[in-house]
Amino acid sequence: MIKVFIGYDSKETVAFHVLSHSIHARASKPVAIAPLMLSQLHGLFDRPRNNLQSTEFSFSRFMVPHLSNYEGWSMFCDCDMLMLDDIAKLWALRDDRYAVQLVKHSHVPPEEIKFLGQTQTKYEKKNWSSVMLFNNSKCRALTPEYVNTATGLQLHQFKWLDDDDLIGEIPHRWNHLVDYDPPKPVSELSLIHFTEGGPYFEAYRNCGYADLWLRERDAMLAAG
Repeated sequence: MIKVFIGYDSKETVAFHVLSHSIHARASKPVAIAPLMLSQLHGLFDRPRNNLQSTEFSFSRFMVPHLSNYEGWSMFCDCDMLMLDDIAKLWALRDDRYAVQLVKHSHVPPEEIKFLGQTQTKYEKKNWSSVMLFNNSKCRALTPEYVNTATGLQLHQFKWLDDDDLIGEIPHRWNHLVDYDPPKPVSELSLIHFTEGGPYFEAYRNCGYADLWLRERDAMLAAG
């Protein structure tokens, strides 16, 4: 079973459902998808929201190893994404040498404001945590107490690991940053990330690959 946790934000509900559909529609193996909803994490994750959080799951993503009982592997991804490939191919890249595997972006966004007027934060390893394969037993430092109290940079820059050598890399095709990374043919992409804002927001209706997201939404809604 491929265990996937998707960040859930009440302002991006449709994004969560379209991403879930895109994963299931292409998967060749069973997939269990769970939303990281704050309403379901009371008593475990009670961290107050601060002004630099652009989504409700900015920090709750690091609860995944605990929610997985620090056993096996789990995947996390932001909700503002679209799967274009079989997730089993990504799952097959798991490597027990690492505590976490991800795309190691060199991403410095030029803008100061992102979707819905949110502040665009800039820091080393930005967007590394937007898609993560967690080797849960090697992520025991991510206790609820730590996730609730650590700084944002401690979490997103993986300070909870003893060594950056425990961070493995996956191919860039599994976290393509739309309208930041150079556009590529769909055949060269597996998971696209509408990190600036997706076509479900009016201001980003014509963003890169918007047609793919809209087509997936329509397929999800189709009946019969």
